[in-house]
Amino acid sequence: MASSAKKVIYAALIGNGLIAVTKFIAAAVTGSSAMLSEGIHSLVDTGNELLLLYGLHRAQKPADESFPFGYGKEVYFWSFVVAIFIFAVGAGASLYEGIHHLYHPRQLEHVFANYFVLVLAMIFEGTTWMVAFKEFSRRKGRRSYLEMIRRDKNPSVFVVLFEDSAALLGLMVAFSGILLGQLTGKTWFDGEASIVIGLLLAGTAIWLAYEIKGLLVGESAQPEVVQGIRSLAGEYPEIEHVNEVLTMHMGPEFILVNLSVDFKNTLSADQVERTVQKLDAQIKQVYPLVKRIFIEGEARAVKAKV
Repeated sequence: MASSAKKVIYAALIGNGLIAVTKFIAAAVTGSSAMLSEGIHSLVDTGNELLLLYGLHRAQKPADESFPFGYGKEVYFWSFVVAIFIFAVGAGASLYEGIHHLYHPRQLEHVFANYFVLVLAMIFEGTTWMVAFKEFSRRKGRRSYLEMIRRDKNPSVFVVLFEDSAALLGLMVAFSGILLGQLTGKTWFDGEASIVIGLLLAGTAIWLAYEIKGLLVGESAQPEVVQGIRSLAGEYPEIEHVNEVLTMHMGPEFILVNLSVDFKNTLSADQVERTVQKLDAQIKQVYPLVKRIFIEGEARAVKAKV
C-alpha cells in the first residue's frame, strides 16, 4: 500500500514541479494574475507532495520507548499540514493576487503564451490525475467513491486526487478568465478568475482537513473488521460473551484492538491463557493490519430492569 501511494505522489511531484516553472514564466511574460495564481497553486502542490513523502517516511520508523505503538500517525499529521498549507498559502496568495489585480489592473501581453502553458498544464495535470484516480479506484473495490474517501485509512492517495482535481478545475477557470479578458478587453475577468481559484483551493483545503481530522484524532477500524473480530471471539467455547471490541488506527497499516470478554467461570488460569494466545494469533492471521491486541477478562454487564 505504501509503495503504490508513493508512486502516485512521485508522479504528482514531477508533474507539478514542471508545471509550476512554466506557469511562473508565462505569468512574468504576460502579466496575467490568474496565471500567477496558478503558478502559486502548482508550487504549493509540489511542496505538498514533499510533505506527504516525508510523512510516509516518518511513518515507517519502528516503535520505541517514546512511541510504543510506532509512528504511523505521522501520515495523518502531515496530510493535515498539507490541508493547512493549501488553505493558508495557496488560497491566501490567490485571493490576494486576484483582489490586487482588480484594484490595479494590468493589460495582458503575449496572451497566447498563456493558452499554450495552460493546455500543456492540463495535459500534465490530467496525466497525474489519472495515475491517482486509477490507484484510488483500485483500492475502493465495490465501495462508492464518497464512501471510500470517508473510510480510507491512508489519506495520501486521496489528498493527491483532491489536489489534482482542484488543479484541473483551476486551469479551466484561468483559461476562461484570460479568454474572456481578451475577448471583451476587460482586465477584471483575469482578477476574478484568480479569486475563484483561491476560493476553490480554500474549499479543497477545508474538505481535506475535515476528512483527515477523524484519522488524526483516532478512527476505529472499518465496521466489517470490528464485527469480524467479535465473531471470531464469539466462536470460542471458553468465552461466555464478547462485551466490547474497541479498535483504533494507529496508522494506515496498524490497527490496535482492545477486546473485553467474559470467560467461563469454570476455566483455570492456564486455560484462559491458552485461549488468549489462540485468539490473538487467529485475529492477526485473519486481519493482518491488526498488530497489537489487548484482551481483558470482564464479567458480562447486566442491565438493570426498570
